[in-house]
Amino acid sequence: MKFFDDVDFVVDESIWGHRLYDEQLPHLIFLEFLGILASQREHALTETAGQVSYKPQRQLRLRGVLFNNPYIASIAASKNKSDAAKWEQWLSKYTEGAAGGDDVSYLKTVFSSFDDFARVVELLQSSAFEVNSNKRWSSKFVFPFGPDALYEDLRVDAKGSASNDRRFFARTGELLYLMLCRATRKNELKTLLLSRLLDAKAPLNRLVKTIQGDTEFAAQEKIIESGHLPLASHSRFDQICDDWIHILKQDMPAYDAIQYLMTSVGLNLMLYFLERSKEILADDQPVHMLCEIVSKDRTKIRTLSSDDFQYNQNLSLRAVSAAIASVQSQAEWLDAADADYPETEYIRLMKLRFQWPTPDEENQSWTPDKLIQRLTDKAQARHNQHLAKVHATWSKAIGLSSRRLSRRTRYAPNDHFLKCLVIMVVERRMQFDDFLSEIHRRYGLVIGETQGQALIENNQLDQEALSRNSEYLAARLSSLGLLRQLSDGCAFVENPFSPQGDDVASE
Repeated sequence: MKFFDDVDFVVDESIWGHRLYDEQLPHLIFLEFLGILASQREHALTETAGQVSYKPQRQLRLRGVLFNNPYIASIAASKNKSDAAKWEQWLSKYTEGAAGGDDVSYLKTVFSSFDDFARVVELLQSSAFEVNSNKRWSSKFVFPFGPDALYEDLRVDAKGSASNDRRFFARTGELLYLMLCRATRKNELKTLLLSRLLDAKAPLNRLVKTIQGDTEFAAQEKIIESGHLPLASHSRFDQICDDWIHILKQDMPAYDAIQYLMTSVGLNLMLYFLERSKEILADDQPVHMLCEIVSKDRTKIRTLSSDDFQYNQNLSLRAVSAAIASVQSQAEWLDAADADYPETEYIRLMKLRFQWPTPDEENQSWTPDKLIQRLTDKAQARHNQHLAKVHATWSKAIGLSSRRLSRRTRYAPNDHFLKCLVIMVVERRMQFDDFLSEIHRRYGLVIGETQGQALIENNQLDQEALSRNSEYLAARLSSLGLLRQLSDGCAFVENPFSPQGDDVASE
């Protein structure tokens, strides 16, 4: 019995887990994670007997009303029509085309008027993710105002039958959940998550609950096996946890904190992806991302940042080849040549390690080299379909990479990403040079001359170029209100949401 019974072979899974998926953008990863957390509130961030089981919510009535409901605005705007007539017309239209579930006539009793109902729907629609995209209505998501606003991705057929879909909730949220289950400070994080993000009494969650009515759950529980994440611990698991704790302790509304949590998800999971690639390649150098702080002047930093981007983009494909080739160094593989039936032994070892070849692909005439090459070709082809795109897709989604003013993609952080770095790293205030050192230590971001010393020593860049780059960053942070230049020439990065923020302002 294969452990991963929904894949033909496990190469990507043995390196990164099951699974990272490029089309599941950071906000969707975060929503899938929150859905699991809400289902597991009593045992949050805990693996029981090596697994996590959860029953996701479906909330078909809620998303039917919000995203499969093109009539409400025009009916609300109609004049010379009584409130009762508006309700009657809308309910008739909604029932005709709604695969959104049950009878929703109860809405007449919970809203004082149809116009009030329409205004609430407009409010929730305006805050939803990708509301204007061409995604099907059952794959659109309301902002996570609380536990009643969480639900899984579904496919709804013409008969109204709903089934789980793994395109946008592709299990990366499950992987994130397991990572945080294995983080050192998980109990501290659990308390903050439950109190700040899963408050059923929050006003906007109560509005969502009013439209949804009774909670709708999936028919069966889902089970995440511990083996879906092959590592019991990793420094990146702890870094995600630490970043989230820091964000959730800031003096800002929980709804505002969510955007920074999502950026942290994208950044840290992307770094986990690159770091695991390097570990498989036995490359002990930390991830290196030279960032261009965009200005009107074109510098060599742009070219070298593009080179860094491309180097990191190719890491995972190299790791796939290395992971497969590593079987050849195992003692059992070396001993197989002396077995009575070496070809059978090689196949047995490949099955044990990679769940391949399948019975219909077994060929006793395959040499060891052909076995390795055949699986490498298959694994690289599958890897290129989705996982190889994770670095490029997620770095763009979080505002770290860009092609602006250039034909090639490079690391060029936008304002939101820079603000997120400040919120994740700075307690109250931090010297600017210390800030550059800390984002380099935590995330591999190279901006100033100290962090780019190797580039200077190798004559790839001069010191002046990196010094100007850090000056451009200081100017950007200053324009965002995140940096204060003191009269003695010292510059301090300041966190505007620090719980002691008022003290900072008065100093």
